[in-house]
Amino acid sequence: MKKLGLLFRETLEDSIKKQLKESDSIFIIKYSKLSSPDLTALRQSLKGINAIFFVAKNSITRRALKDAKLDDLVKSVEGPCGLVFAKGELVDTSRALYNFYRQHEQLKLECGLTKDKFLDKKDIETMARLPSKEVLRAQVVMTLNSPISGLVCVLKQTLTKFVYCLDQIKNKKVN
Repeated sequence: MKKLGLLFRETLEDSIKKQLKESDSIFIIKYSKLSSPDLTALRQSLKGINAIFFVAKNSITRRALKDAKLDDLVKSVEGPCGLVFAKGELVDTSRALYNFYRQHEQLKLECGLTKDKFLDKKDIETMARLPSKEVLRAQVVMTLNSPISGLVCVLKQTLTKFVYCLDQIKNKKVN
């Protein structure tokens, strides 16, 4: 029969491995000087965008990351740090973490990983500053619509000039 501590460690490691498989992206953050209410606020903000904040012992986290062959992330697991597992949009999670970081300077954005691409702090901040998906779609539509709008304006002006010219001819014949 296994000891309770060993069972607990194995359960945590299995939980991390499961989250690694199910998540689209992973972030490592350091939270050493954050208060418990601040961590709760962070968890709540992440919950709204389908992401979770997970804390475990570093040795357990390192072992789970090594088993998943994520050696790039293992180097960043030092001191009080946690994992953020995100399902769905990477930009939304980056934005939530960055906004929380701007309000709470104690939080440190270490690194992340998405679809086998390593993200450093600058990459996370860059993604956080991207416009939302709706804004990007609107910009694409406006870009595609611009030549058509220009053509319509040119044709309208030509038609207006033609009507004006006909009106001038009519006025000359009447006089």
